[in-house]
Amino acid sequence: MTASPRTILFVTGNANKLKEVRSILLAASQSPETAGTAATPAFTVDSQDLDVPEVQGTTQEVAIAKVRAAADIVGGPCITEDTALGFEALGGLPGPYIKYFMKSVGHEGLNNMLVGFPSKRATAICTFAYSAGPGSEPIIFEGTTEGKVVPARGPSNFGWDPVFEPEEGNGKTYAEMELADKNKISHRYRALEKLRKFLLEQDS
Repeated sequence: MTASPRTILFVTGNANKLKEVRSILLAASQSPETAGTAATPAFTVDSQDLDVPEVQGTTQEVAIAKVRAAADIVGGPCITEDTALGFEALGGLPGPYIKYFMKSVGHEGLNNMLVGFPSKRATAICTFAYSAGPGSEPIIFEGTTEGKVVPARGPSNFGWDPVFEPEEGNGKTYAEMELADKNKISHRYRALEKLRKFLLEQDS
């Protein structure tokens, strides 16, 4: 008898993030023999969009405060996710504030921020935070992907993907890559794989 998959509550209102998380977890559940078949994943993901205040601080400080607030609201276990993009030339900024920079200056503005700097290198960072419930100490899972900032290429429907060219992307930006290929090297995949292994260990 096949065990029912465990349901994870992912606190997000971002449909693209939810799509990637579900895709990564499904791919991780498939062995080479079952790839392409209707394999039963170890986890299913429900989402809930909450108005959770975001504090200022480091990526991890922001993530810890966010998941604590979310766990208090839902009254149970949940995960949150925060994404950062740190420019080498700017000492790691915009970092966790990248989405606000994106809204303000757009893809062209992100490139313009690096005009005159010799380095266009950037680090994409994904931080998943897990809370077992109200009052529990959050656990952090972080993944990074190295790359550089380039003029926008590819579909512009997912944040800063068009301006980030990962070192392992064969010359493509995140936006130009097929989702399955992106999910093999992305910062989100690397953080989520750590979270997945942790949750499996809790169930064993």
